[in-house]
Amino acid sequence: MSYEILVLIISFIFLLGIGVPVAWSIGISCLLTLMIAVDPVAGYTTIAQRMATGLDSFSLLAIPLFILAGQIMNQGGIANRLIAFAKALMGSLPGGLIYVNVVTAMLFGAISGSAVAATSAIGGVLGPHMEKENYSKEFGAAINITASTTGLIIPPSNVLIVYSLASGGVSVAALFLAGYIPGILLGLGMMLMAAVWIKKKNYPRGERSSAKKILTTFIHALPSLMLLVIVIGGIVAGIFTATEASGIAVLYALILSFIYGEIKPSGLSRIFLDSVCTSAIVMLLIATSMSMSWVMSFEEIPQTISDALLGLSDNKFVILMIINLILLFVGTFMDITPAVLIFTPIFLPVVTSLGIDPIHFGIMMVINLCVGLCTPPVGSVLFIGVGVAKTSVQKVLKPLIPLYAVMVLVLIIVTAIPAISMWLPGLFE
Repeated sequence: MSYEILVLIISFIFLLGIGVPVAWSIGISCLLTLMIAVDPVAGYTTIAQRMATGLDSFSLLAIPLFILAGQIMNQGGIANRLIAFAKALMGSLPGGLIYVNVVTAMLFGAISGSAVAATSAIGGVLGPHMEKENYSKEFGAAINITASTTGLIIPPSNVLIVYSLASGGVSVAALFLAGYIPGILLGLGMMLMAAVWIKKKNYPRGERSSAKKILTTFIHALPSLMLLVIVIGGIVAGIFTATEASGIAVLYALILSFIYGEIKPSGLSRIFLDSVCTSAIVMLLIATSMSMSWVMSFEEIPQTISDALLGLSDNKFVILMIINLILLFVGTFMDITPAVLIFTPIFLPVVTSLGIDPIHFGIMMVINLCVGLCTPPVGSVLFIGVGVAKTSVQKVLKPLIPLYAVMVLVLIIVTAIPAISMWLPGLFE
C-alpha cells in the first residue's frame, strides 16, 4: 500500500473521528492526498474540477426536485391522510398502531423518497397517539426509524438515482422496478417482528373501522397515492425521464397541498428554504464523493481491492457476503449517499465480472446501507427518530436490535435470490 493511500484513509478517519462533517472529511482527505501525490496547486485544481464535473449531470436535477416534493408532502397534509387510511385498515388489529406505522412509513417514504421526511412526519403524528394508548415509546420509535428506510428502496428513490450515476448509467426505471419487492419484503419482515413484540406485550385490539370509514379514508388518501402511479408509471412507460418525473412530482404535490388547504402561499418560502438547505448538503456530499472516487481510481484502489477479493474466492455468493460485511461496517460511520458514490466504482467491477447484474447489486447495496442509517454513531434517521419520539439512543437500541436482525435477514435473502430484485424489471424488458 502506497503512502498516498495511507494519507487518504488515515486523514479521512481522523477527520470523522474529531467530528468534522462527512462531506468536508471526504473533500479535505482527497485534497491532502493529491497535494502529496502531485503538488499543492494541482491538488486544489483537480479537486475543484472533479467536484464540478461530478455535479454536471442532468439526472442529478431529479434529486433537489424530489427533495422539494418531499418537503411539500411533509407539510401538505399528505402524511395525515395516509395515516388515517392505514389506521382505518389495520387499526383494529392487536397493537394496530404499530402496523399502521409500518404501512404508513412504506407509503409516505415511497411517495416522498426520503427516510428522514417519513421518520419526522409519521413519528410526529403517530407518536403522541401511541403514547396516549400506552404503547412502548422506545419500540414505537424503533419501528418508525427502521420502517422509514423502506422509502429508499420502494421508488421513487433519490439514492437509486445516485447509484445509477455512480454505476455509469444503469437504468433508473429498471432500478425503480427492482426496488418494489425487496422494499415490501422488508416492510413485511418488520411487521412480523412487530407481531412477536405485540404478542409479548399483550396489546389490546383497537376499534374496528366500518367499511364506510375505510372507503372514505381511502378516497381521501387516493390523490396522494396517485402520485406513485403517475411518477413511476410515466417513467416505466417511457413518457418522461426520472428528472422530468421529479418536476411533475413537485407540481402535483403543490397542487394537492393547496387543495387540502394545508399550505398557504406565504408558507412556500420556508419550504423552498428548507429544500435548498437539504439539497445543498446532498449536492456537497455528491461533489466531494465523486472527487474521492476519482482519487481512488487515480491511486488504483478499485483494481487492488478487486484483485484481492477475486483472489479470496471465485464463488459469487462468498464475494457478495464479504462485500455485504464491508458495507455494513461502512454504513455505521458514513451516510448512504457518499457510501454509494465511493464504493459502487470499487465493488461493481468485481460483481459484474462474476456475472451479477448491476441492478441486483444496486438494490442489495441500498438495503445494506439503510441499516447504517439506523445505527450509531452517524445514523441520521436514528437521531431524527429518537428526537421526534423525545427519548434517547440508549433506550431505543434494545428494541432496535431485533429489527436490525430483520433488515440483515432480508438483505441475505435478496442477495442470495436475485429473482426478488430482477423479476419485475424482467417483465418490462
